Amino acid sequence: MPAPGGSAASPRFSIVVPVFKVQGYLRACLDSVLAQTYGDFEVVAVDDRSPDGSGAILDEYAARDPRVVPLHLPENKGIGNARNEGVAQARGDYLLFLDSDDTLLPDALESIADRLKETEDPDILVYDYARTFWWGEAKRNRDAEVLSAPGPEVGSIDDRPDLLRLFTVVWNKAYRRDFYLAGGFSFPDGFYEDAVVVYESLFSADRIALLDQVCVHYRQRRQGNALRTPSRAHFAAFAQYERLFAFVEERPALHRWRAFLFEHMIDHYLFILARPDRVPTAARPEFFRLAAQHYRRYRPADFVRPKGVMGVQYDALARGSYTAYAALKLAARGRKKAAGRLKKAKHSLGKQAYARFYQLQLHRPLDPHLAVYAAYWNRTPACNPLAIYEKAKELAPHIHGVWVVKQDMVESLPAGIDHVVVNSPRYWEVMARATYLVNNVNFADAVVKRPGQIHLQTHHGTPLKRMGIDQQQYPAAAKGMSMRKLLQRADRWDFSVSSNQHTTEQWERVYPCSFQSLDTGYPRNDVYYRATAQDVLDIRARLGIAPGRTAVLYAPTVRDYQNGYVPRMDLERVTRELGPDVVLLVRTHYFYGENDRLAELQEQGALIDVSRHPSVEELCLAADALITDYSSIMFDYANLDRPIITYADDWDVYVKSRGVTFDLLSGEPGDTPGIVATNEGELIAAFQDGSWDGEEAAARRAAFRARFCQWDDGHAAERVVRRVFLDQEATPAVLPLDERTVAPSPREAAATDSGVSTLPVQTGTVVTDNPGAEATPSDMGLAG
Repeated sequence: MPAPGGSAASPRFSIVVPVFKVQGYLRACLDSVLAQTYGDFEVVAVDDRSPDGSGAILDEYAARDPRVVPLHLPENKGIGNARNEGVAQARGDYLLFLDSDDTLLPDALESIADRLKETEDPDILVYDYARTFWWGEAKRNRDAEVLSAPGPEVGSIDDRPDLLRLFTVVWNKAYRRDFYLAGGFSFPDGFYEDAVVVYESLFSADRIALLDQVCVHYRQRRQGNALRTPSRAHFAAFAQYERLFAFVEERPALHRWRAFLFEHMIDHYLFILARPDRVPTAARPEFFRLAAQHYRRYRPADFVRPKGVMGVQYDALARGSYTAYAALKLAARGRKKAAGRLKKAKHSLGKQAYARFYQLQLHRPLDPHLAVYAAYWNRTPACNPLAIYEKAKELAPHIHGVWVVKQDMVESLPAGIDHVVVNSPRYWEVMARATYLVNNVNFADAVVKRPGQIHLQTHHGTPLKRMGIDQQQYPAAAKGMSMRKLLQRADRWDFSVSSNQHTTEQWERVYPCSFQSLDTGYPRNDVYYRATAQDVLDIRARLGIAPGRTAVLYAPTVRDYQNGYVPRMDLERVTRELGPDVVLLVRTHYFYGENDRLAELQEQGALIDVSRHPSVEELCLAADALITDYSSIMFDYANLDRPIITYADDWDVYVKSRGVTFDLLSGEPGDTPGIVATNEGELIAAFQDGSWDGEEAAARRAAFRARFCQWDDGHAAERVVRRVFLDQEATPAVLPLDERTVAPSPREAAATDSGVSTLPVQTGTVVTDNPGAEATPSDMGLAG
């Protein structure tokens, strides 16, 4: 087997990967190739002028591995032309095509290489695939028996005609490049481009070999598949079959395939017509008319129509009668609806109907000037929604904001905030009539997404831990969640806010829905670029931090594998060892209630319990350093460019029980925010020897900030408000990291005569990953 780096000469394989709007899946695709047990290949990755971060991902991989050859097209050309451009750049003995949201199995290339050697380099090698679904299931190709049927080891399509029954795709085949180029094969414009190359090459090949092994995992996109989008683009099928028939007619030796090609074409047209997600309703008569023309034009003289319902549809095409075809489909649809009504009636017997009042409100017009806000399962105003609410009052004062809260939260609301209590009559009214709905979790399942309503999902953290459909692999994290219901809630999102490329990619992959990502930064982090020195001093004074003391915020996250709050360290020992010049601010996760031991230690003066402090942003501004484990607070705190100490005493257990999106402890640039301690002794030593704030910690922090504070610059809320409420561009442009002015550290604040405070005293709950209250397990598929 060649070395992982490949050979100096032409590689054995050129894997052509067309890339367009797949940033959520592209890394998995490339990783599956680069991790192959066989290394003699190149990846010709063609960026088809993708508007998302896909092109940058290709460049990132190319910088790490010379086998990745990125090609950036100056304009979008479509998947077929992108593949053609990739073929033109390819140098390998064999061409393989791989779609950028699919993956190779680990030993795929080694198995393909071995089979090519066994069969003495055939023109084409056909291998198998499995469809993979978002819920984790993998189903092998239903026609897999074709690959194991008796027959010659190598032969033409005449020896293996059943190969023409297989799914018509190019990515389950290896093409000898000399054969491919000599045949003049190329992909046409438009949909169904694979059919042209597949049939032209199979008809032309003298030597075809088979590999009875799954080599590709074909991802079944829940949403986002262009072929399942109604449009006139599906009319491209006519041009593709015209080219195929021209190819066959020009070659007398291939005339024997006319009947097959005709029947395949008509079956394909009828399939497209039958699907509601293909040709728009208004365009179906025209599509039928063109299909009928092809029926008459290409029908072989001795063709015999199939039997049954399909034969009736063939007859309608032969007569060119769309009326007859439509009547046939209408009758079939009527039978299906009747069965559906019976099923629905049975299901609804035990289902509670919506409140009549809500139903009435749903028939009233939307209020274009009404926005509903909620945060953390209807607690007090908080997090990204609160920052957006405040900015909307400034930039879009015509939009009236109403907060949804639980009854027991009403007393803690800041003065002047309009609110509704969950399940009250006015709650159902505003939920039905608001044009804008803003939340950092999901609204209740009973909330109906009306046409014209805009749902803005702000999230509440950058995901280190696995989220969304990834949680299926971690039962301790999922805790009986219904992934289907979670995705149904996410289907309501129109916009999803992100603070960095890592987050954008994760959300697009783990919530496979049709929302638009707002790469604006997190609005709640704007304060880290707007707070003054006096703000910092005032917050510290309110918290009772004596001047000159080093305040360290300790904010651990929840453990899915434990019940209740279990201290991860001996807080009494740590505070004693750190000495009188250090004060520990302890904030437990909001899933936990009050802790008697923390209250006792606070009474003893050993620490300050800030678990119920209303603003985590204030705590971050007050702290000289942060100690955390896997909490998303680290990504927000990194904006302040202050030391972060990772206390990871149970990393291996956490990874196995919850799963992570990157190796926080690797020490690689961008992965680790500072010094790492895996036990109390290491943590204490880091403070005693000064390494917590040393050069290595600073270098790691700089790389971490560059990766995860990508779009946080103090203007995130403005960008969101302009895009969502004002339907403008998301301006201003993000400032480069080195041009941003961050809030002064406590030491800097104490050393300067600052001006007037710009931050109001917080009376609401402004929180990130560590506010104080419970959550609803069914909604835990969102980050925090």
